[in-house]
Amino acid sequence: MQAKSFVNPGLIFLAVGVLVLAIVLSLPPVPQDPSYHAFADQREFWDIPNFLNVVSNLPFLVVGLLGLRFVLRHGEDRRTFWDRVERWPFLVLFIGVGLTAFGSGYYHLAPSNDRLVWDRLPMAITFMAFFASVIAERIRLEAGVWLLGPLVLLGIGSVMNWRQTDDLRLYAVVQFYPLVIIPIMLWLCPPRYQGIGYIWGALGWYVLAKLLELHAVDHGILAMGEVVSGHTLKHLAASAGAFWVYLYITRRRPAQAISHDQNRI
Repeated sequence: MQAKSFVNPGLIFLAVGVLVLAIVLSLPPVPQDPSYHAFADQREFWDIPNFLNVVSNLPFLVVGLLGLRFVLRHGEDRRTFWDRVERWPFLVLFIGVGLTAFGSGYYHLAPSNDRLVWDRLPMAITFMAFFASVIAERIRLEAGVWLLGPLVLLGIGSVMNWRQTDDLRLYAVVQFYPLVIIPIMLWLCPPRYQGIGYIWGALGWYVLAKLLELHAVDHGILAMGEVVSGHTLKHLAASAGAFWVYLYITRRRPAQAISHDQNRI
């Protein structure tokens, strides 16, 4: 059940943005920790170094292709996209998801800051496209579509800024600010479509992925049985989150049709 909004949600969006920016700017620069690249599982199989951390990126490619195929085939279907321009954030999102398989796989073959750029670029594109899609649905369609380009450029710029300055603050905002504001949007703003549980699920998978990539968790899980590491599971959890976004767009229907179509939720 949606809470009734008594204030303009755009003002909340702005206020939270100003607060996050103020907090981040008040902090000292955050350099990349060199130990970040010291993943627990460095086993080699079939002449592929860090084998499981490399191949566990394949689900990103699968989900990206599935999502692109669906959006391109159903972009004119008003049951999925009430306005055809709504498909653009999802096209960019699934392109980013697919490219993550290549960028992250390339990085994990020989982890270093130089290669980490190619891991983070497609992820930043994906975060920002997802953010734009939620703005389009929950705040205003035109705003979400118009902001898609600037947000994606901001995501790319945050990665390049980190690489040039070794300061992670802006990239951290790109990663974590949507995690703060999107739940507020989901709670306060009425939906254009049913099936919101899939978006909550996607957010939950992403939070789990961030926990699994923690150094102590990564090493601790591998130590439990020498089977799989936390970082490998992180890739699977993150791709599961992207898959739940795919489930959302394939199963959603316009909100006004819910009362006539309850059995399809």
